[in-house]
Amino acid sequence: MSSSYQQGNLVELDISDLSHSGDGVAKLDGKAVFVANTVTGDRIIARLTHVKKQYAYGKLQQIISSSPHRIRPNCIVADKCGGCQWQHIDYNYQLSAKQSQVIQALKRIGGFESPSVLSPLPSQAILGYRNKATYPLGRSQNGTVQAGYYQRNTHQLINLNQCPIQDTRLNPILAEVKQDIQKQGWSIYNEKTHQGKLRHLSLRIGQRTGEILLTLVSTSQKLTHLEQQAQIWLDRYPNLVGVSLNYNPYQGNRIFGQETFNILGRHYLVETFAQLPFQLGSDTFFQINSEAAETLLGFLLEKLSLKGSENIVDAYCGVGTFTLPLATKVACSVGIELNPHSIQKAKINAKISQINNVQFYQGTVEETLPLLNLSADIVILDPPRKGCEPSVIDTLKAIKPPVIIYISCQPATLARDLKKLCQQDVYQLEWVQPIDFFPQTPHVESIALIRHNKT
Repeated sequence: MSSSYQQGNLVELDISDLSHSGDGVAKLDGKAVFVANTVTGDRIIARLTHVKKQYAYGKLQQIISSSPHRIRPNCIVADKCGGCQWQHIDYNYQLSAKQSQVIQALKRIGGFESPSVLSPLPSQAILGYRNKATYPLGRSQNGTVQAGYYQRNTHQLINLNQCPIQDTRLNPILAEVKQDIQKQGWSIYNEKTHQGKLRHLSLRIGQRTGEILLTLVSTSQKLTHLEQQAQIWLDRYPNLVGVSLNYNPYQGNRIFGQETFNILGRHYLVETFAQLPFQLGSDTFFQINSEAAETLLGFLLEKLSLKGSENIVDAYCGVGTFTLPLATKVACSVGIELNPHSIQKAKINAKISQINNVQFYQGTVEETLPLLNLSADIVILDPPRKGCEPSVIDTLKAIKPPVIIYISCQPATLARDLKKLCQQDVYQLEWVQPIDFFPQTPHVESIALIRHNKT
């Protein structure tokens, strides 16, 4: 092993690529070195912090010469906060890196030799796009209430009064609510001792309507004077439509508990998506970037060229985000979702819009799909980051829908699942379209179309 490749050493590196987690990648003695806050084209000095046999991690010490893709971050704590890793990278290069990430996953994991990966569709807004922010709470050494994000790979809280990637209308609330919590004297949860009550502050906004929900996540169902404070907040913020308390007494890093109590106002906000109204609770899953999700839907409708006679099944349908707009274009739209609260909201959303050619089923996709008395022309998959369960893939290969649309937020699991679906030439991958839902981060959303090879 070369003497330069040792923990603690200062090394000079040329950054030649970006990893799927967002770090810059360099080569040292033939081994990969990952360095955060760098970009392809940087020449740097880094200190090796974790050295393994085939790779190492380094900490940026000095930029000798800057990459042409490097820009000045919009946020003063961008190099510390774990909220977004790419504020120092020019947006056009972010898009290029995301396309490359999808291509490499499809080749390396999926085994596709030359997949058709289209140029990414950009986000209309590259800052201020997040419609939901959930901040861990903590205390400074002098006892001041803090809210922010954890420094990357630590549980060190970086205190924020504003965040450039969240909707700017939430910034005043973030700064002022911290002061109100301080005045109320509510205890803050300590994850080491498991003492204290308040764990998180969650803010959600309807980007089209401006309606806002404020939710406190607590280990206790009772906070003194909470109703009075909720009334102060509702009076102070005209767009705030409701204050809730989520009860999470459990140890671990799960943010929301299973019970949410409405304190004052409504327990939901109304957002307009694809010209339809949607009710969203504080813990309802909904796409973080509303405009980018509409871009995805528009692209999908353009590619499908629906005739109006189709039967569509939307697996992992959530609150009907895509099920309901698609229902207005087809004969029948069916949504499947495991979360009972989401199904309840989906049915309410359908009723509000008077969409009658839609049905929602609560259950797992693999169990519910074969029971449907429906021949699906198109099945839409929008699973969580971990991708589809193997039994879902088996079910799809058994019922053989002519077209499967796979919406993914994780290129690795997308590639894995597409490989399984396309084995033995049962299905053929036509194209993958990356869409940027998460500017300033390495995360990338993709939509893929596979078509059944009829024998």
